[in-house]
Amino acid sequence: MDVDMIFKIAAIGIIVSVLNQVLIRSEREEQAMMTTLAGLIVVLMMIIQEINVLFNTVKSVFGL
Repeated sequence: MDVDMIFKIAAIGIIVSVLNQVLIRSEREEQAMMTTLAGLIVVLMMIIQEINVLFNTVKSVFGL
């Protein structure tokens, strides 16, 4: 995982955190929870893509 990916994940975390606080203060707890879940899903999809690249590299190295 490169540093660029870490910064992207951190940026998503910051944005989700700010949105979450704004929504909670606006008494929109359900939307805040949905925002948090959406951020989590985006980050997981990014990580899954990186894991896929890793597995493909390992397969090619070992000729699988």
